[in-house]
Amino acid sequence: MKILKELAIIVGILFTAHITQYITKIPIPATVLGMIILLICLLTGIVKLEQIESVSQFFLDHLTFLFIPGGVGLIASLDLIKEQWLPILAVIILTTALVMAATGLTVQMLKGRRKEGIK
Repeated sequence: MKILKELAIIVGILFTAHITQYITKIPIPATVLGMIILLICLLTGIVKLEQIESVSQFFLDHLTFLFIPGGVGLIASLDLIKEQWLPILAVIILTTALVMAATGLTVQMLKGRRKEGIK
């Protein structure tokens, strides 16, 4: 019953994100919007980590299976990728560097806040 409750919370947040995205026409995918809503809920304490921990860990453990459809789509689009490989490679390198920088800065900021809170 606990797992169903955890799954219901996650699906409910995703459903809320889809409705929000549909109504507001925000140019953000509903799945990303759902992650933002979940982050806000976790930070504000509306949802506690223990309330979604088991199902979230299951999804993280099996995350690689979720990339299979994307990989198959890439293989299906191999002709297009061959024609545009240089711009695609440039975008991949640039966005990877931006994500790494944003992640590093975010972690450093959160660690700084945590140290200030401990003192």
